[in-house]
This record gives sequence, structure tokens and C-alpha cells, in this order.
Amino acid sequence: MKIAIFGVGLIGGSLALCFKGKPDITVVGHAHLPELMEPMLSRGVVDTTTLSVEEAAADADFIFLCVPVGLLEHYLELLSKLPLKAGCIITDVGSTKSAIAKKASEISLRNAYFIGGHPMAGSERSGVKAASALLFENAYYVLSPAENVPEEAYSSLERLLKYTSAHVVRVQPDMHDDIVGAISHLPHIIAAALVNQVRKHNDENPLYRTLAAGGFRDITRIASSDPVVWRDILLSNREVLLGLLEEWNGQIERFTHLLRIQDGEGIADEFLTAGHFRSELPERRKGVIVSTFDLYIDVPDTPGIIGRIAMELGNHSINLSNMQIIESREDVPGIMRLSFRQEQDWERAKILLDSMGYKVVV
Repeated sequence: MKIAIFGVGLIGGSLALCFKGKPDITVVGHAHLPELMEPMLSRGVVDTTTLSVEEAAADADFIFLCVPVGLLEHYLELLSKLPLKAGCIITDVGSTKSAIAKKASEISLRNAYFIGGHPMAGSERSGVKAASALLFENAYYVLSPAENVPEEAYSSLERLLKYTSAHVVRVQPDMHDDIVGAISHLPHIIAAALVNQVRKHNDENPLYRTLAAGGFRDITRIASSDPVVWRDILLSNREVLLGLLEEWNGQIERFTHLLRIQDGEGIADEFLTAGHFRSELPERRKGVIVSTFDLYIDVPDTPGIIGRIAMELGNHSINLSNMQIIESREDVPGIMRLSFRQEQDWERAKILLDSMGYKVVV
């Protein structure tokens, strides 16, 4: 079996690692620039690389388009002009599904089939160096087949994706974009708008930035997402987001009205309703917005404290991705934030730090 992956970055590289080395599978990575080929091979994510679209696609049983959303239609058009292997399955990993599904319905792939895909997992890191065979474990992997796709072809892709240890979910393209628009795309817009609002106030009073540490930084972290990537995603899901933004304006107007008439009970009800629904959301499951695994501990402002904590974590083989002192003043405990990439390390660190007498807050 030959699997071709176009765009061997975080997602493409992680898929490649899930497939590479499995019996009778060869993974070929396509790069559009020569300098991108060496990292794929040195990282060991693919068996071979090529700059040629034709060579990568030739005789491929599966083709994964892991390029940015704005380039998906271009690559699908290129593939439609090639003599693909009969029964070849083309899929993508884009965050929107309707636009690429529409494109697939407008062109002829002859004996090949297109099945839209979206692995709902990611990382705060990017690039092939961040690729991991564990990236999709326990995450949802959406597949959106067109009506003309044979069930046998869909089942074939579903079987292949078992190597990712993800939970495959079948969702129609329009429904996917409606849901992901609400739970991922809209929150990114809100975070960016909120940060920019505070930034404008900070231009007149730098104290805004000083006091915005901690919680504000945490709840707006997705505002730091790649601007080009999110430009393409939001434009691709434009119609859905216009409707969601209208709804959001209604929610804001609701709070504006409650504040204007000083309806304390109404404000409390809004938080109560939101709290009930939020408590029903799955905890610590991989989702379309990357989870963070952070611990906060009170630490005294004494020399060597950071090194001692880091050494203890290292002695217990607990992998730490980042440390930050949020506040530290003389005679006042500082707040240390410890960040982990894996939930297992996060859980083990909490137990260890508890046993060392530190006050740990999740």
C-alpha cells in the first residue's frame, strides 16, 4: 500500500508516523520546496520524499492533503488532471469541509474518490519536528464522504485511520462547518477581538497590559494562533461565521440590556445556565481547540526554587514543556505556572508536588 502525504508538517507528519513502519505500507512525503525534504527524512516520518506532484500521486492508494485550507482546492484540481490509481482515495485534514466538498463535486476524479477529513487535534507547536504518532490518540476524526462515495471506499479509509487511535465520526460537510464554526472559529474571532480591544486601551494606559497577566492571558491564548492559517479558515467558513456573529451580537446585547436595567438576577441566571452546560462538556479529551495541561503553585521568592522544582520533575521522568513565574515579590509567594504537553505528565506532576508540600491549583 502506498500513502502519499502532501504537506508534511505537524498534522501530515503525525499521520505519516502513524502509518510508517506498518506491514506493507510505504509513506511518501511531497514537499513544494527542496529545503523541506531533509527534515522529513531526518525526523524519520516518511520513507521517501519528492518534489513532484505526479511522482507522489502515482500508484497511491491513499492521498492525504495536509496543506493549508487556502490551497486545498488547488491541489485537488492538480490531482484531478493526473492518471490516479483506480480506487485511489483522496482526503484532506482541513478545518472546513463544505468548500472542498463543493470543489470535489465540480471536478472529475474519474476512478478516484474524495472523502473530506478533519482530525480534531493539534498542538501549540507546529512543523514536522513537532509531529507525533500519539497526536490523534483519543481525538475525534471527522470524515465527510460525498453521496457518490462507495461504502467500501469509506470503510477502507476508516480502517486505515485505526492506526491513529482516533475516534472516527461521520458528519456531513455543512453540519461539520456549523459545529466547528461555533466551537472553534467563533472563539478565535472573539479572542482576537478582545485582545485588540484591551490593546487599544493599553495604548493610553500601560497598566492594562501589566494587570492582564494570568487569567486574561489564559482565556485569550488562541488569539496568538497563526494569522495566515486563520485568515484562510475564517474566509472558507464565511457564511457560517456571519450567522454566528449575528447570534453573538444578540448575546452581547442581552448582557448590555441586563446591565442597563441592573437586573442582577438575570445576570446570575446567564452564568448559571452557562455553568450547567459547561459542566456537561467532556473533560480532558482532545478537541478542536488544543487543551492545555497547566498547574499553578505558590512558591517562595528564594534563590534556586525554580531549579529545585525542575530537578525533582526530571528525577521522576516527568516531561515539562514550560515554566513561568507570574508574580514574585519579597516576602510574598510567587505563582509558578508549569505547562505539560501530555496529560499523564500533568497528573503525575500534581501528585509529586502535592507530596512535596506545595499548594497546587489546577
